[in-house]
Amino acid sequence: MIIRHSRDSEWLSNSWLVADKPGGHAVLIDTGGPREPLLAALEEFSLTPTHILNTHHHHDHVAFNVAWAGEFACPVCGHAAEEDLIPGLSQTLADGEEIRSGDLTIRALHIPGHTAGQLAFLANEQAVFTGDTLFRGSVGGTRAPGHTTFEELQHSVMEKLMQLPAQTEIHPGHMESSSIAREWEENPFLRLWRGLDTAPPKACLAFGQPAKLLLRARDYDGGSKCWVRFEDGQEDLVPGSRVKDLD
Repeated sequence: MIIRHSRDSEWLSNSWLVADKPGGHAVLIDTGGPREPLLAALEEFSLTPTHILNTHHHHDHVAFNVAWAGEFACPVCGHAAEEDLIPGLSQTLADGEEIRSGDLTIRALHIPGHTAGQLAFLANEQAVFTGDTLFRGSVGGTRAPGHTTFEELQHSVMEKLMQLPAQTEIHPGHMESSSIAREWEENPFLRLWRGLDTAPPKACLAFGQPAKLLLRARDYDGGSKCWVRFEDGQEDLVPGSRVKDLD
């Protein structure tokens, strides 16, 4: 496989170009990154794009859907739960559904939490493109537009993504790549969920509300991500900038 990416300097969002071989076929996963490096890769490897795949509907992942689809006449694919939110969407993909692009077989995995229709894309059983659900050293938030719940995001990470083979590459929606093995052993959220580490709850204010801080860890953008539990028992994964320690 050929994998290339571009990254927006403000959003830090990745667009991924995945191809089967030089002179072959390719898909584009998310369109928020600059187009020029990917257009150059298409030309360098003489590739024919066949699909535009969206992990979810947030603007930093779909910004150039219409431009790509207009230039290459490719279907724009995403989950039906976000059918009215993804620009140019023309084909919906369900959990487990596969598409073919030359010698590529790409399977959609429904991994809700960050958004209701969040998808990951598993390419040739070798590399998974995780959108905003799992990052290198962090996980997605559950307060962004269209979010569902902490429980769904945790299930998506632990029971869907972490069930892939350890050697599977992870290419996230933001910043650096990783692997299933690396995140299983090193991601502080996963380590806590696995019971390998402990972190005594601390009093905090989250979004101005009394809560318990269960974990604060570095996020992909250099800030922090927090796992909090509110007084009514609801748990959330939220930006560290919205959490004030009280202890």
